[in-house]
Amino acid sequence: MIDTEIKVTPQIAAEHGLTPGEYARTQKILGRDPNFTELGIFSVMWSEHCSYKSSRVHLKRLPTTGTHVVQGPGENAGVVDIGDGLVAVFKIESHNHPSFVEPFQGAATGVGGILRDIFTMGARPIAVLDSLRFGPVSPGPGAGDATAEEIARNRNILDGVIRGIGFYGNCFGVPTVGGEIVFEPCYSKNPLVNALALGICRRDELFFAKAQGAGNPVIYVGAKTGRDGIHGASLLASAEFSEESQQKRPNVQVGDPFLEKLLLEACLEAMRTGAVVAIQDMGAAGLTSSSSEMASRGGLGIEIDLARVPQRETGMTPYEIMLSESQERMLLVAERGREREVFEVFHKWGLDAVEIGKVTEDGILRVLNHGVVAAEIPAHAIAEEGPRYERPIAKAAAPNAGDSAVVAARFKFAAPGTDLTSNFRRLLTSPTIASKKWVTDQYDSMVRTNTRFGPGAGDAAVLRLKESKRALALATDGNGRWGFLAPRLGAMHAVVEAARNVACSGALPIAATNCLNFGNPEKPEVMWQFTEAIDGIAEACRALETPITGGNVSFYNETLGKPIYPTPILGVLGLLEDAGNALGSAFRKEGDAILLLDGRSAGVTADAATIAAEFASSEYAKTLQGVVAGAPPAIDLAAEKHLIDCLVKLASERAISSAHDVSDGGLAVTMAESCFDTGFSADVTIPSAPGEPPETALFGERGARAVVTAPTASLARVNQIAAQYKVSVQSIGTVVRSEFRIQYGGSPVIQGSVESFQRPWSESLQKAIEIE
Repeated sequence: MIDTEIKVTPQIAAEHGLTPGEYARTQKILGRDPNFTELGIFSVMWSEHCSYKSSRVHLKRLPTTGTHVVQGPGENAGVVDIGDGLVAVFKIESHNHPSFVEPFQGAATGVGGILRDIFTMGARPIAVLDSLRFGPVSPGPGAGDATAEEIARNRNILDGVIRGIGFYGNCFGVPTVGGEIVFEPCYSKNPLVNALALGICRRDELFFAKAQGAGNPVIYVGAKTGRDGIHGASLLASAEFSEESQQKRPNVQVGDPFLEKLLLEACLEAMRTGAVVAIQDMGAAGLTSSSSEMASRGGLGIEIDLARVPQRETGMTPYEIMLSESQERMLLVAERGREREVFEVFHKWGLDAVEIGKVTEDGILRVLNHGVVAAEIPAHAIAEEGPRYERPIAKAAAPNAGDSAVVAARFKFAAPGTDLTSNFRRLLTSPTIASKKWVTDQYDSMVRTNTRFGPGAGDAAVLRLKESKRALALATDGNGRWGFLAPRLGAMHAVVEAARNVACSGALPIAATNCLNFGNPEKPEVMWQFTEAIDGIAEACRALETPITGGNVSFYNETLGKPIYPTPILGVLGLLEDAGNALGSAFRKEGDAILLLDGRSAGVTADAATIAAEFASSEYAKTLQGVVAGAPPAIDLAAEKHLIDCLVKLASERAISSAHDVSDGGLAVTMAESCFDTGFSADVTIPSAPGEPPETALFGERGARAVVTAPTASLARVNQIAAQYKVSVQSIGTVVRSEFRIQYGGSPVIQGSVESFQRPWSESLQKAIEIE
């Protein structure tokens, strides 16, 4: 007999996030009304966060296979072959809503969750990157209409998130090696915390979350179960925020990185015994998702008795135990007769390891409590037969609508001959462009000694492989403002910039993971933004041969009806055949030539109105005049591919000394960043184009470009390689030790000591945070 607990009604089902149609489907699947525990199970597994009910039909359009791909979407993390018998395991996921409700724990448990996704595959984590978005932390044109109260709250959220990331990663012992931080008004009440983790293992030591062998024992390992995190996936991460959002603090999990470190070592050691058949992290939806998904993937069932589950609180109901999202827990299937080997490993590490059930042949997730059936549901129905919606799609009204001339008119260019030095200093203090050293100094980026280039050292993080001469490079990128202005084009830029950053490190991009952050999918204009972004990612990934191996969709990033910008974040993984060839972004030697590489070999021309409309979407336009208008720069995927391949070849031959892509802030920021903390400077002349204002030449953000340096002796080879890849090369200056100077149109437009630019760039973010 099934324990009915609380009587389920349609109203209670609605309070759990199930629509009338979804509730009717649960009745049809069961052939009866669900009981309260079963309702809870359906509600979390069919939530937007777990079932992808609004996105799955569109995600199918993404490319997911390729030369290096071993495992694509559908497992805990994606896997790619990196040679020498090794594989890289990597994935990015969001912890946005919890990080707004409780910034420290929300961010900390986001890191903990993505690390478990990696080592549950049998891989040892070697790096974490974080892609973060916050509301304005200082007043000014770029802060929009943010109030003083909102700015103060944004500072607190930023501080809590950074401390949470640093706490978990540092204590666990994994380096936090990169990522990016962007500030826009739309993130004031919806910060984005996207965490990416990378791990390494031998290909023949991979593990998967697929139950096998009827009669095999199901074993619970790790931390005890508490009441934290209940309905975190279904009711916190699958709904808009309201005025009552802060009351959801109990839905945020509490992490223990020291315990997770023990869990990592115990899991990897248990896997090496050969006694483990399958294993899965208890992440979103906890014991419910891990048990039902393992059973479903194996075409089998699982029976568990909750009375055996280690609990840290008394009187927990079956509903609470099944829905708890307490951290640092795993569920595994062991080979029957070898349970003792598993128990001994976990007990050695001081962790709970308890047999709580068995694999069955009937395909049912059967939940007992002291021998009494508390829930009985077909596992496949929970895990794979959730709702699939093709939600209405309607093109969003064009932001700042108008023809190019009208849009361009919103940004006022400086008068001809204007010295732009003071404007440049202001741009360098934009929180998005300013130094993030205050943040990254709170992270241990060197633990485990694999880090070749960490935060700020290059366009991508570079990790050595101790069992190989090869290295891996990783970068994350995304521009929500561009996604807002043109979702498809903005998404394409996210792919190509992350790939370009990886190539600037000398690595060939081979695969990608994505975290898709959007508003309420029940709004047709949000679904239009989402579908446009999917098509943009798909097109760019195919062109660059970087298939998507997994990721995450985060909907309902919306508060009181105000959504965030459409913000697809791309994490791109690259492979360096020789770690010694890795490149940083800093200038390295006085007298080196400064070269501008452009994937468009014939250059680019555009009419004045188009140039101005694209410039209206830049960081410069937002920071200096508060303008968010126009459209992202046009994109040329062939040119991007040419540039990427050229950069990889130049690095492999050690023909260049440094490389830095042109992105936020344009050429001027690119060159200044390459000077900071080096003792070097730059004397540069940017070729003028007829009718092009100096500001667009200096601060325009068109892609397919990189600034590289090369010794004089290498210039002929650089030109040969560039010609081979149809990339143009312009010698624009020299690395010097004197004043930083940029000329345009025959006269200096930016001039000053490097220190006069570095000081505001390096101090502005920390000063903004420290203001009380």
